[in-house]
This record gives sequence, structure tokens and C-alpha cells, in this order.
Amino acid sequence: MDLHLFDAVAVNLRALVAPDLGEPQVKAHRYGIKVWFGSAAPTREHYEAQVINARHVPEAKVLAIEVGFHAEHPKKAENIAVLAHLTAKEKAWRNVVGDEAEAGPFLGRPDDWRRVSETWPDPDLGELDLAFELAARLTDYITALEPLLRARTP
Repeated sequence: MDLHLFDAVAVNLRALVAPDLGEPQVKAHRYGIKVWFGSAAPTREHYEAQVINARHVPEAKVLAIEVGFHAEHPKKAENIAVLAHLTAKEKAWRNVVGDEAEAGPFLGRPDDWRRVSETWPDPDLGELDLAFELAARLTDYITALEPLLRARTP
């Protein structure tokens, strides 16, 4: 049986995330994967890799993949506070995540949600190593950001 791309990302991710962070909760679907810790249901703060429309990425012609962290609380102020906390600690995570990550408004919902993520323009979704590359990159974000998020006092 062939796994869909993001199902394969889930398998790889579970093998890559450090055990001291706990068991990642994962919801994979045909065009993306959402990863979070703690509750059984997806949380408003989570990690995600997803296929997005090329209109959100100037370098993309057909589609892109976004990979990173999302804050999707119903109240804009909560999302701004999460991003402010992360940007205040940027030196701690930038060495792990690198310069590709952008901290700012969410792609597609810039007035409400926030992100620390990067985009990959026009990837070959059939590339054999893509599932591992996405899992490894999500693991970078998780490793760098999750301890900072857990230390945050709202």
C-alpha cells in the first residue's frame, strides 16, 4: 500500500521528534499535516506542512508548500502575543530554523492569524525524499519552538 505524501511525513516525523517533547499528535490529509502536543484534538497553536496556492508565494508558478508553526486563535490579540513571545526569543530559535523562516502574518489570513514558517515554491510532490525532508523540517521547527512555547506564560 502506498502512503500519501503527508501520511509518510507523519511516519517520519514520529521517528524524528525527540522523546522528551512527548508523543506528537498528528492529523494528516491529502494536502497537509498538522502536528501538536498535549490534547487529543488539534490545538490553535500547531506545526503544519501544507500545499498552498501559488498566489501566496511570488516565486511559485503552480503551487507551494508552507512548513512551520501557526497561531490560529480566534482572537487576533492572542496570535499577536504568541508571535511577540517567539520574536522576543528569536535568537534562541533562529540558529536551528535558519533564515528561511518568516515570522509574521499568516498566508491567506493576514489580518487574524500569525506564523513562523517558510515556503517551498513549486516542489515535485512525487519526489521520493520529500516526505522525509518535510518531516525533518517540521522537526526543526518543533525542536526550536516547542520549548519556548511551553515556557510562555499567557
